[in-house]
Formats: sequence, structure tokens, C-alpha cells
Amino acid sequence: MPDTVENQELYPQPRGQKKGCGFPVMRLVVSFCLTTGILLSCRKGSLNIHERTLWHDMWHDYEEGDVVLADCGFCGFADYFLLGQKGVDCVMRLHQRRKEKEVIKKFNKNDRLIEWEKTKEPPKWITPEEWKEIPDRIIVRHVTVIVNEPGYRSKKYILATTLLEEEKYPQEALANLYLRRWKVELFIRDIKTTMRMDILRCKTPDMIHKELTLFIIAYNLIRILIWEAVLKKHIDPLRISVAGTIAIINTWAEYLALNKSKALRTAICKHILNSISDEVLPERNNRLREPRATKRRMKTFQLLTEPRNVFKEIEHRSKYKKTTSS
Repeated sequence: MPDTVENQELYPQPRGQKKGCGFPVMRLVVSFCLTTGILLSCRKGSLNIHERTLWHDMWHDYEEGDVVLADCGFCGFADYFLLGQKGVDCVMRLHQRRKEKEVIKKFNKNDRLIEWEKTKEPPKWITPEEWKEIPDRIIVRHVTVIVNEPGYRSKKYILATTLLEEEKYPQEALANLYLRRWKVELFIRDIKTTMRMDILRCKTPDMIHKELTLFIIAYNLIRILIWEAVLKKHIDPLRISVAGTIAIINTWAEYLALNKSKALRTAICKHILNSISDEVLPERNNRLREPRATKRRMKTFQLLTEPRNVFKEIEHRSKYKKTTSS
């Protein structure tokens, strides 16, 4: 967001950047619906606030019967127990610090029930009194997943879940479910990159929050429009292009605004929905690795490494070559 005094006070720039060389940065934690891609809840804070702290503030948005699908950074003893008290199940990658000690039951060599033990010291976000009320042990199911598909960084990982029934929740279904967790990265890309929310433009935190709210509303309206377009055509809504949908909306928005005829507006809306349902992306069951490199060459400007009032610009900068450290 813009480098103003007000924004810096509430959302300080990263600590590794020199004063005057960086921008205020906001941390966001969001929950999406895995079926539709709709953004269900969002919490914001500065970089000094941990992601799990923001996530805990979202728990009251969950309802009984929900399943939280997340990465290993959110996998914890207290989290699993407290969410289980709300009737919410978890499917997450096992945190690397959690070691398997006591096996309660083995379904097969890759599927077993494990007893988790509570640590002596409580997490920072729980008071000692609340920690005492949590039982010393809980039973969690561990499923080892072997990845044989090319292009995946991880070849083996362990899922930790509170869905304990092996017949009701087969290990293949859990592995396929966790594979779909990658969708959240695409949802975030849609709202940050496609909709250009990665750089906010307002100069005060109050206006920044309003700008963020408008982005979320616009994103969800797009997702609702996609859902309506594919509902009767048996098309996976997550295979509809968000960028294509935005282009279609921009094309017909002016016609909808200018025409007051109800029949004509209805016909335009129907055409919009049909056009959206045609924007089907190719199915990618195997997500192969793609290099993170840009094709477009950047300008040959220097990198700002000092505040502007003390920065010394190299003469003949057209011949200057930018260098980056790996």
C-alpha cells in the first residue's frame, strides 16, 4: 500500500527493509469454499501478527459439520481439540515437529490411529487455565501419502485428520482431498493478481480497509455469477476462467447500464451467463512444475537501496544492469 505515515503506523513495512525503501504490507488470512471458490471469511493484520493468530479469530465462522483443509502451519494439538469441540473436523499436513509415538490401531501400513500427547508448555495463544482444561491425549488419524506424479515437490507426506472412520473416509479420498488444497493458491492468485489487489492504492488505513472490502465483494460477486452460469450445465465452477469472466462483465456492463428495457436486460444477462459457461479452462489433473520467471524485461533502473534523500543515482543508467541475489 502507499508509503504514508498512517499506513506505516498500522501496517509497518518488513523489518529487513531500510526506512524509506519499503512499503506498508498487510497480512491476510482467508477461508474459501472449496466447491465454489467463494471467500467465506477474512482477517487482516500487520506482519507482526502470526497467521495462526488471525486464523483463530475466524473460528466462530465455522459451523458444525465443516471440514478445515489447511497446510501444516495450522496443524496443532489445541487446534484439533478445540475445533473438534465445535463439531469441526480437520484435514491437514502433519507438522514436522509432531512425531509419531504410540500407534493405537493400524488399518494398513499407510493408515493408522495415533495418540497425540499434550506438551507441558501451552501455546502462546492459550492461557495456562485453558490449557489445563484440555485433555492430555487425543486420537488423530495419520495417513501416509506417496506421490508418484511428476512435477510435485513432495514425494511423501503425512496427513493428520480427525476423520477417524477408515471405511467412511478411505485414505485415497483423503489424499485426493488434500491434493485439492492447491486450489486455495489459485483463488488467492485470482483476487490478488487477476483483480490486481496485490497493490492497494489508498493513503489511510480507513480507506485501505474500505478498498479491501470492495475487492472481496467484487470477487464474491464474480464467483456467484460463475456458479449461476454453470449450475444447470454440470460444469465444475472452478474450471471457469475468472479473467475471462471479468472481461465478459466489462464488455456488457455499459449496455446493461444504458438499456432500461426489462426484456433487453434479461436477454443480455442470459447471454452473459452463456458466455461465462463457455470460458472453460483445460483440466489439469497433474500440476507440473512451472518456472517462476517473467518473460517481459524490466526497465534498467537501479534498485532503491537507500532512502531517496541520500540515494546516489548512477550516471548513464541506460547502461546500468540490475543485479539480484539468490
